[in-house]
Order: sequence, then structure tokens, then C-alpha cells
Amino acid sequence: MDLNIVWFILITVLFSGFFLLEGFDYGVGHLAPFITDDSKERRLLLHTIAPVWDGNEVWMITAGGALFAAFPHVYATLFSAFYLPLFLLLMALILRGAGIELRNRSAFPEWHNFWDWAVSFGSALPAFLWGVTVANLCAGLEINANMIYIGKMLDLLSGYTIVGGLAFLFVFSFHGAAFLLLRLAHSPLEERVSRMGRRVGIVAIAAFAIYLGLTAVHTDIFSMTVAPLLLIAAAVVFIVGYGFFFKGRPVPAFALTSAAIVLTTVGVFAALFPNLMISNMNPAYSLTIYNAASSPYTLTVMTIAAACLVPVVLIYQGWTYWVFRKRVTLHDMEH
Repeated sequence: MDLNIVWFILITVLFSGFFLLEGFDYGVGHLAPFITDDSKERRLLLHTIAPVWDGNEVWMITAGGALFAAFPHVYATLFSAFYLPLFLLLMALILRGAGIELRNRSAFPEWHNFWDWAVSFGSALPAFLWGVTVANLCAGLEINANMIYIGKMLDLLSGYTIVGGLAFLFVFSFHGAAFLLLRLAHSPLEERVSRMGRRVGIVAIAAFAIYLGLTAVHTDIFSMTVAPLLLIAAAVVFIVGYGFFFKGRPVPAFALTSAAIVLTTVGVFAALFPNLMISNMNPAYSLTIYNAASSPYTLTVMTIAAACLVPVVLIYQGWTYWVFRKRVTLHDMEH
């Protein structure tokens, strides 16, 4: 068994799970202040993700840990290249977490409003930065023969990467709107969420279509076999999901937006394989699952540990979603 490929697949699964689960968290947090001005209603919107948002972030930590242990050279180069974006992402996540935990610690409306917008900003910025990061990984980076990024921070921002960031932001926002309709029960908010979701969904479709078009221009992904099929399938599935959302059917809408996010993530990793970071200076300088990997012994020990622990984590998180499966109402905010 080629453990390098096994860990490439596992990291793909971890990032797919992260974007799927944390994606609707970002969407709910970002949209909440735009849906309603009422403090209690905003609290209800955030209450839909309260039991799961911190657990969903574990997928990012696990993916980062797996990347560090299995492909340490990629971890080092990635964090060097994206030092400022990842720092900003971390600060935004701290602000977001603080907002969710602190907004209800005071009765003052100004306090609630401040933290509501902090959560919105702390949700939108990471979604945007993840899109910028993924677009840069697809386009390639200035990596030299020593696996060192020699470009500048501003080189990470271009028309293509900014569109990638906006595509992620609005796709996640629509994903969050679909999740809200799943979680709200008999609430006057449902119609407002539906209206917001329909508007955001149109922008998401347009941004994702432009992103795919620019990807065809700025990368070699569409010259491959599997990757473009997965990305096109993601776009089609997302549009169908929007159709279900428009008809007021949140269950298939959420399922299809989830599928679109997973297909996109798998498509990106399929396009990179066997690379993890592409050098646009010289393809020979690219970081692959072989030249950037840990020793075979390390991969073997990690595989045994993952086989024992990953099922436990999945069972625990599945149990959490099952326990908190009940829809929420404004009446719940009175307790």
C-alpha cells in the first residue's frame, strides 16, 4: 500500500469535511445581521450553529495536523507563503468565536449589535481567504528548488484569486441559508432567510461560474480528465440545489450544496495530484506527495493512529448532530 497516496486521500477527505461543515457555519454567521435587525432573532440564527460550530473547526485543526505530520515540507512552505492570510484568518476566527460566546453576556442592544457584526466579519473573512488560498494553489506559486516561497504577499492577490475568494464566500453563504431553513421551525424568519438565500444564491452561481472560467484560463486543470468533470459536476449540482431552494425544499437544497462543496474540493485535489503545491517557476520544484513527505516509518505509525482514532471522532460528531437535530424556535430563546 502506498501510504503517501493514502495520506493524500485522507487530507482530501479532511478538507472536504471541513469546507462542508464549517461552510454553513461561515454562511450563517455572515448572513445573520443582514437577515434581521432584531437582537432576539439574530440570537436564534446563531443558536442554530451553537452546538456544532466549535466541533466543525476541529476538522481544520485535524487537517492541518495531518498535513504537518505527513507532508511537513508542504506545511512549512504553505505557512510561509500564506503567513499573513493565515494570521488574518486566525484573528477572524478568534473574533468570531468570541462573538458567539460573548454576545449574550450583556442586555445592552449595542453590545449585541457589536458582536453580531463581529461574528459576521469573522465568518466572511475566513471564507474569502480560503477561496484565495485554493485559487493560488491551483494557479501555482513562486517556489524555488529549496521548497521556499520567494514571492511577496501581494502576489497572492490577483483578479483570479479575488474571484476565487468571492466564490467561496457566496457559496458558503448560500450553504448557510439552506442550513438555516433546515433548522428553523415555524418562524417568521424563514421567509426572510428564503429571500436572502435566493439573492445570495444567484450571486454564488455567477461567482462560481466566473471562477471556473478563470480557472480554465489561469491553470491547466481543464486539460486534465477527472478534475474538470468534478468541477463542472459541482457547478451543475449547485444550480440544481438552488432550484430546490427556490421551490422551498431545503433538504435537497442543503444536500446538493453539500455535494457541490465536496465535489469542488475533491476536484481541486485531483487537479493537484500528485502535487500538493505547484511551482510556477519550474514544475520540478513543485512539492509532491513524495518529495515533501515524512519517512515511511512516520507514515506507518500515523496510519495506525488514524485508523484507531478517526472512527471515534466521526462517531462522536455524528452523535452530536443527532442529539441536536431538533429544529429551533424563538420559544427556545426564552429558556
